[in-house]
Amino acid sequence: MDILIEILVIFIAAILELWFSIPLGLGFGLNPILIIVASSLGSILSAIIIAYFGESIRNWIIKRKSKNKDIKEGRAYDIWNKYGTVGLGLLSPLLFGAPIGTAIGIALGIPKKNLIKWMSIGIVVWSIILTTAGDFGIDIFQKAMS
Repeated sequence: MDILIEILVIFIAAILELWFSIPLGLGFGLNPILIIVASSLGSILSAIIIAYFGESIRNWIIKRKSKNKDIKEGRAYDIWNKYGTVGLGLLSPLLFGAPIGTAIGIALGIPKKNLIKWMSIGIVVWSIILTTAGDFGIDIFQKAMS
C-alpha cells in the first residue's frame, strides 16, 4: 500500500480512536515518528471537532445523563474533580478516548481553549508512549522468534 494512503488511514482511524490507529500503523510497518504524528493529528482533530460542536453535545449529554444519573458522577467526573482540566486532558485519551474525554469536558463546562490544549498534550504524550511501547514490543518479539 502506498505510504501516503497508510498515513491517511492512520489519521482517519485516530479520529475515531487513538488506540486503534497506533497498532494499525505498527501493522503497516511505518516509521514510529510517522505513526505518532498521524495518530496525534487525527485524534487532536477529533477533539477540536467535538469542542467546536460542544454546546449541542453538552446539551445532548446533559439530557441523556439526566435520564439515568447526574452528569457529575462516574470516573471522568472523579478525575476532573480531583485533578482538574490537566488531569482530564492527560488521562482521558488513555482511559476513555479523546472524543469522549472532550465531550465530557465540554459537558462539565471546561472552557474549550483550555480543554483542547490539555487534551492535545495528553494525546501527544500517549501517542508517543503507546507507539514506543508497541515498537519495542514488536522488536522484542521478532528477536525472540529468530
